[in-house]
Amino acid sequence: MKLDPLGPRFGAEVFGVDLDRATDAEIADVRAALVEHKVLFLRDQQLDEDGQVRLGRRLGELTASHPVVGGVDDAHPEIYALDSADNGFADVWHTDVTFMRRPPLGSILRAVTLPPSGGDTSWADSQLAYESLSAPVRDLADRLTAVHDGNREFGYYLAQRRGGQGSVWDGEVVTRLDPVEHPVVRVHPETGRKGLFVNPGFTSHVVGVSEAESRGILDLLYAHLTKPEHIVRHRWRPGDVAMWDNRSTIHYANRDYGTAHRVMHRITLRGDAPVGPGIG
Repeated sequence: MKLDPLGPRFGAEVFGVDLDRATDAEIADVRAALVEHKVLFLRDQQLDEDGQVRLGRRLGELTASHPVVGGVDDAHPEIYALDSADNGFADVWHTDVTFMRRPPLGSILRAVTLPPSGGDTSWADSQLAYESLSAPVRDLADRLTAVHDGNREFGYYLAQRRGGQGSVWDGEVVTRLDPVEHPVVRVHPETGRKGLFVNPGFTSHVVGVSEAESRGILDLLYAHLTKPEHIVRHRWRPGDVAMWDNRSTIHYANRDYGTAHRVMHRITLRGDAPVGPGIG
């Protein structure tokens, strides 16, 4: 397996691995590279739905497709179809499913139908963003907790399209989206590195401060997170697979392809509850 790093510590293109035929040693190398580089890109893969699910099971424990949205079909309840024909857009910076108490560890995304042009996806390194903050702002962020709420994006879908009965997540059927609290700074459980853990898609406010202060803090962190030097951008081709560490990244899918059709299939690996620096 060969890696072509896209930055000193963030993003890499992987060569020499057929994900559908990879050995156990190759899968272990991919898993280690995922933690180190945070987002990986593999070209010219031959995965179908079954192969994508098999791959996910070799990398970790799979979740349901999504807490609210059902699987792509009855045979693949683990696959979440992002279909532009069914409002399947992700054109807001977000980290997947942070509105649950245990968000996914990581995600594996496969290109199914691509527009003639456009539809790139960008990822930002939340650990590099944290480390490049000034020391006083890092100290402030270390002490903060924020609320994550999925109702804005998925409350209507759960109530109207699924009749109040979502997927099984962490052993329970999702029937409501109660907001959850997570630390603003997450300590990575495998590396111990700190990263910002807020996102415009699901973070509603910072706990214990005024609305104006919350808005100012989050706007500052979002602007810093998405500085160009923290970002890698991927132009999709047929056969592409991307995987990312959901504990250390935030991402955004461009919606710049008009009425052309774009379909991506995503699976997610079961994660754990975010833990902060523990500063009192």
